Amino acid sequence: MATRYTLIPVILVTSLFFLWGFAHNLNPILIPHLKKACQLSDFQSAFVDSAFFIAYFAVALPAGYFMKRFGYKPGIVFGLVLFAIGAFLFFPAADTREYGLFLVALFVIASGLTFLETAANPYISVLGNPKTATQRLNFAQSFNGLAATLAPFIGGQYILSGKTLGVDEQAAMSAADLHAYLQAEADAVKLPYIVIGATVLLVALLVMRTPLPEINEEAHGKDGNATGKSLWHNGNFVFGVVALFFYVGAQVGVVSFFIRFSDQVADVQEKAAANLLSIALLGFMLGRFVGTFLMRFVTPAKLLAVFALLSVLFTALSVWVDGLFAVYAMVGVTFLMSIMFPTIFSLAISGLGKDTKQGSSILIMSIVGGAIVPLVMGVMSDWFTMQRAYLVPAACFLIVLLFALRNMNNRMAQVTAVH
Repeated sequence: MATRYTLIPVILVTSLFFLWGFAHNLNPILIPHLKKACQLSDFQSAFVDSAFFIAYFAVALPAGYFMKRFGYKPGIVFGLVLFAIGAFLFFPAADTREYGLFLVALFVIASGLTFLETAANPYISVLGNPKTATQRLNFAQSFNGLAATLAPFIGGQYILSGKTLGVDEQAAMSAADLHAYLQAEADAVKLPYIVIGATVLLVALLVMRTPLPEINEEAHGKDGNATGKSLWHNGNFVFGVVALFFYVGAQVGVVSFFIRFSDQVADVQEKAAANLLSIALLGFMLGRFVGTFLMRFVTPAKLLAVFALLSVLFTALSVWVDGLFAVYAMVGVTFLMSIMFPTIFSLAISGLGKDTKQGSSILIMSIVGGAIVPLVMGVMSDWFTMQRAYLVPAACFLIVLLFALRNMNNRMAQVTAVH
């Protein structure tokens, strides 16, 4: 439970989870939108996600060092300012219809999000009773799930025009009409991202004016990494980095290819598949709340093991069966993925003590799995089918299962559940 001293900081930091969840989940809207506005190939449009996840890899360590030097609060403020700058860069990018500038804007946004995630995940873990750390982190991540549900719907309403011209239709247009059509499509991102930038700056101002306690991680991790050895000698932490890499890759792959998967296995049309994806992301949000509740009775490692095992089985099943049953299985997997990121993260940094900030930055770097695993799925799809490509996330969930089983025998991991 949060004390009166920590309640406002917990609320404010929890709002950050919503902000970065919203930014992340606009990418599925931006990919088809920029493909149309900037006349891109499918391969080129995929760099929307790459710009995000490469930023996490490149900026995570500097973010960790920044917060080790200056603390969590300056790191959060700096991350919010970067986030806002990236959002405002969408205005000149839309004016010029330069895809490269859009990618720069996305990289800057993701750089800011890297600071926020590097700070907020461990901060919410240690801001309160250590026995409820994983429950608290899962609750905060629930608002990330709420953003995941809202962002595609809001982005679809205010960014997507619903008007897509085929190659023949574009060829029949005059140069002036084609330019006007493409420019109108590009301009659609201006107002939403200006609103996002202004909102983020407002949150930055609130953080600056709110007293946030600086956490003494040595006190919270006195039984942890006390040997002075490198983090890379901590087997559980290293396994956590690996597990998070494959989990994020699986999550991005499952969601990114969901519409194509649904069309291939069950002939579900694009709009209907998008509606199913919205339902799946709603399940992802609800799964966070369900997981938080279940951790009152089941240790996080055990719950993670159950959810990971079911994810392996459901994903493998979706590869071998056709029809709506396969699609519903993947909707179920989206629900099961809900607790994985915060639980892996919390178990991995458990007991790191003074190395918590550095460990957090390394864990955030592992988010680069979201840029790599989907590429492997793409290759699998080209060689075989999109359905067969879902064997890749099944293998990723197996690695998460092994990490969970390891932590079931970890005494320090057990105390993070609420009894």
